[in-house]
Amino acid sequence: MQLGIRLHDAVELPLEERLANINKQGFKCAHVALKKVISEYSAENTALTPGLAMYLKNLFAKNNIDVAVLGCYLNLATPDEAELKKTVETYMANIRFASILGCGVVGTETGAPNTEYKPVPECRSEEALQTFITNLKPIVEYAEKMGVIVAIEPVLRHIVYSPKRARQVLDAIQSPNLQIILDPVNLLGMENYENREAVIAEAIELLGEATAVVHIKDFVVGEDDLVSIAAGTGIMNYENLLRFMKKDKPYIHATLEDTNPENAVKARKYIQEIWDNL
Repeated sequence: MQLGIRLHDAVELPLEERLANINKQGFKCAHVALKKVISEYSAENTALTPGLAMYLKNLFAKNNIDVAVLGCYLNLATPDEAELKKTVETYMANIRFASILGCGVVGTETGAPNTEYKPVPECRSEEALQTFITNLKPIVEYAEKMGVIVAIEPVLRHIVYSPKRARQVLDAIQSPNLQIILDPVNLLGMENYENREAVIAEAIELLGEATAVVHIKDFVVGEDDLVSIAAGTGIMNYENLLRFMKKDKPYIHATLEDTNPENAVKARKYIQEIWDNL
C-alpha cells in the first residue's frame, strides 16, 4: 500500500512547499484537485499544457510523491447541453494532461440528473444510469487513445450508488481503461451503515478486480446522516478492506480523506499499524 492524502487537506502552502511537507509527514501519494491546490498560477483547461504537466511531474518526483488521482469531479449527467459540452471538454483536457503528468487515474464521481448536482430520488432511475453511461463512454474512449485510466467513484447519493450499479457501468462500457475508486464510507448511509461489513464485502467481490485506488476515511452517526471524519476517529473497521488490499493489491494507492493538518499523520499511522499487523 502506498498511503497518501488529498493534497487540499494538507497545510495550505505554495505547491512545492506543500509537497515537501506531506513527504516529511510520511505520505507517498496524493489525490490532486488542481484548482484547490494551485493558487500561484492558472489551473484552467487552457493552462493544462505539456509544459505544466512536465513541471508538475518533476515537482512531485522531487518530493517522492505519486499523483494517485487527478480529480475531475464534475456532473456527467447534467441535462444542460452547454454545460455538458464544457464538462466533457474539461475531462478530455484533464486526460491529456494526465497522459504527460504520469498520474494513476483521472477520478470522477457519477453525478445527478440535474444542473445543481443535487442528490434526488431520480438518481436511482434507469434513465439516469443510461445517461451517465452514454456520456461517460466517449470520455473512456478518449482515455484509451491517450493511455490513461478513468476511475469512477460510487457514492450512495449519486447515480452509481452501489457496487452492483458500478458493476453495471463496467460491464456496459467494457474497457480496461475504466476502473474504480473504492471508498467504502461513500457507499454507506443511515439505511445500511449497520450492515457495513456486508456492503464492503459486496464491493470487494464485485469491484475488487477493477479497483485502482482506495479512499480511506471514517464516520460517526449524526442526527440525520453519517458524518465523514478522519480514519481512526469513528466506528469503521478496516481489517477486511486492508486484508483485501494487502493480498490482491499490495502496492495500491490509498489516500486518506476528511483529515486536517492536525490529525493527518495520526490517521496515517493508525491505518499503517493495522496493515502491518495483518
